[in-house]
Amino acid sequence: MTVSIRSFTKRGPGIVFIVSAPSGAGKTTLTREVLSSHPEMSLSVSCTTRAPREGETPGKDYHFVSETVFERRRAAGDFAEWAEVHGKLYGTPRRLLERRLRRGHDVLLDIDVQGARQIREHFASAVAIFVLPPSLDELRRRLAGRGTDAWKTIEQRWRNARHEIQEIRGYDYFIVNRDVDEAVKRLAAIIEAERLKVCRYIRKPK
Repeated sequence: MTVSIRSFTKRGPGIVFIVSAPSGAGKTTLTREVLSSHPEMSLSVSCTTRAPREGETPGKDYHFVSETVFERRRAAGDFAEWAEVHGKLYGTPRRLLERRLRRGHDVLLDIDVQGARQIREHFASAVAIFVLPPSLDELRRRLAGRGTDAWKTIEQRWRNARHEIQEIRGYDYFIVNRDVDEAVKRLAAIIEAERLKVCRYIRKPK
């Protein structure tokens, strides 16, 4: 197969970047910061049956829907992945995701470990990144410091985190979120490195 400079001027489909983390590890903050410095990327806005938190904007942070609407869409195959997390349902709209990828746009997915497994089954070239807290004790402190959940809920999220961290073996990269600025730099570095992989430009002969 002949390789020319022109081979590197047009990349194939967009890249799916998965970012997962235990609740309270800071993945939402990291993804927002990276998206602000990478406006060419887009965030896949998930549907959820949970109520909006203070400061969240419908359609920007999540599409807030009833369980009836969610189940109807799930049955129709409208989600590329879906999962039940802390008793609430979350799902990634399939059509918009696939359309963006076909147009060559990179898409960031802020999803849990269940959803990440499903996405990687359907998008083999997806890049999975796991965000870790510095320690489980620090994670508990952050959860309590948010002031948005009852103590029983905080303890449930903390216990779930211990199980979610075991899923890190199925990820390509990890970032320990000790310092937000440093963690953002590392996430951005992973994105740039993946974009420069030769395999994303050079097509293997059939």
